[in-house]
Amino acid sequence: MDVVTTWFPTLVGAALVLFILRDVFHTLWHPTRHGGLSRLVMRSAWRFSGLRRVPWRPAGLSGPVGMMGVVAFWSLTMAVGWALVYWPHMPEDFSYASGLTPAEHAGPGDALYYSLVTLATLGLGDIAPTSGWLRVLAPMEALIGFALLSATVAWMLGIYPALARRRALALRLSHVRRSRAGAQAFDSAGGAALLDSLASGIATITVDFLQYAESYYFFDGDENTSLPRQLGHAAELADRAAQAGHPDVRLSATVLHTALEDLATVLDERFLRTGGSPQQVFAAYATDHGRP
Repeated sequence: MDVVTTWFPTLVGAALVLFILRDVFHTLWHPTRHGGLSRLVMRSAWRFSGLRRVPWRPAGLSGPVGMMGVVAFWSLTMAVGWALVYWPHMPEDFSYASGLTPAEHAGPGDALYYSLVTLATLGLGDIAPTSGWLRVLAPMEALIGFALLSATVAWMLGIYPALARRRALALRLSHVRRSRAGAQAFDSAGGAALLDSLASGIATITVDFLQYAESYYFFDGDENTSLPRQLGHAAELADRAAQAGHPDVRLSATVLHTALEDLATVLDERFLRTGGSPQQVFAAYATDHGRP
């Protein structure tokens, strides 16, 4: 191969690997809007499952399937990237096990096979690099594969506690709504404490949406544990409490209003893009989750 034929695929493969590493970094370790690839996969899975008028609504699978899709896309794209790095240098810079003819095992499929084996840290040894710089790159790919596996497990283990917190807050709001407590009951120190606990829970959920944006794409079928269904009641509580006579209740209502505004800002900037008031954002959030 000439210089262009040899190094062009290598540079393209290196660019693919760096692109995936950047996306992994911004998704798992530095959650920002720059993790574009993972957000695109999760959003596509959510939109694809958006048959809101179907009773069994497949959106319940969109979150887990979307996360599996993200991990699969990361792994396969990274494997292809490393394969493009190896392929132009096969078979000259590789050694082969006895029984393998180098000229017959130097195609793109063989490069992808070696890349997958290395990324998965299997180390079968039937094909191995002999060139100095390739002997350094192969262990680097194995280390990246191990780090990707570990990070993916940590990512998944972090998502589900965030979902549990969201559902617990929704259930607490549902308890308050179903208790049918009158205005007089809320106009007390106990009412102020309740509002404070709700504001604290909403602040926690706001942070969860920032840290684990993928949690937005998990659907809750039970309306009592569905935050989109219950958020409207939290706003009503804050409005009612703002008119209370007890000063602590009015202060707690102000804090709850602020917490709701912060949550609406995060939901709108990251997911909904309505540009509207908190009430409009929460309505759009409920509609997007099949809870109009």
